[in-house]
Order: sequence, then C-alpha cells, then structure tokens
Amino acid sequence: MNLVPYEPALARAVTDLYHRAVHAIDPKLYTPEQQEAWAPTPPDYEFWSTRLKARQPLLALDDDRLAGFIELEADGHIDCFYVDPDYQHQGVGARLYERIEKKARRDGIGRLFVEASLLARPFFEKRGFAVVCRNEVCRQGQVLINFTMEKRLKNESTEQRRVE
Repeated sequence: MNLVPYEPALARAVTDLYHRAVHAIDPKLYTPEQQEAWAPTPPDYEFWSTRLKARQPLLALDDDRLAGFIELEADGHIDCFYVDPDYQHQGVGARLYERIEKKARRDGIGRLFVEASLLARPFFEKRGFAVVCRNEVCRQGQVLINFTMEKRLKNESTEQRRVE
C-alpha cells in the first residue's frame, strides 16, 4: 500500500470510490434514500474533478488500485475520508489518518476537526477525537446525521523543543 499525492488522472477513480463507499454503508445506519442524497447516482464527475484539483487529497494505492483517500485542509478540517468497501477493516483508513495527523503536527496545526458520519464516529473516537455536537444535514429532502468532532494536537516542533 502506497500513500501518494493526488493525481488528476485518478479523479474518476476517486469519485467512483466515494460513490461506492457511501452506497455500501449498512442501511441500518443510513437508508438507501439517504445514501442517494449523500452521493447521487450517477456521480457528478465534473464537480468532483474540480473539487479534487482544489483539495489535493492523499491517496492510498494498492498497486494501481485506489483503496482510499483523505483530505486535510490548512485549518485542520478533515473533509472527505473514504475507503473502498473492498479495503475496509484492513488498516487503509488508519494509515491515511496517521499520515495526515503527522502532517498536521509538522505544519503546526493545533486542532483537527471533522463532521463524522455514524459509521466514522467510532474510528475518530478511537483516535482521541471528542464529539462537539450532533448535526442534522438536509440533502435532497433527506436528513443525514453526523457529528462535529475535534482533537487537539501538540505540534512536533513544540514537543521537540521541550525534549531538548
């Protein structure tokens, strides 16, 4: 598994992974109608191509197959974070997250925050995130529940100075 910077040639693969991951969520968490509101069929490839070019996500590649991606914004916001259903529970998400947390610390970002789905909430809690609030997001007439979560970070340069 290689973690690599975004490449525009993979825009369609990233978009398809996003769509597949949302539609593979257990319908006990989000109904098929909610999944469709979250990730409409067919995917809007033009929108995603523009978005990905601006966001520059970190990608996880297994040989030439896209296994997952994560976006970290300069203010510490983790916006999109998805793992292909075929690669879930195999450490792909953990590796992607660890890499962006390390980058955030290096860059002196003091806080990471995310709007975590019902599915992602336990993942982030396991990594020290706390729930700030519960959200109800309305999309195409469907109400989707997620949680604003945050984690305070100490940046590496501050920790390094304390050790010296």
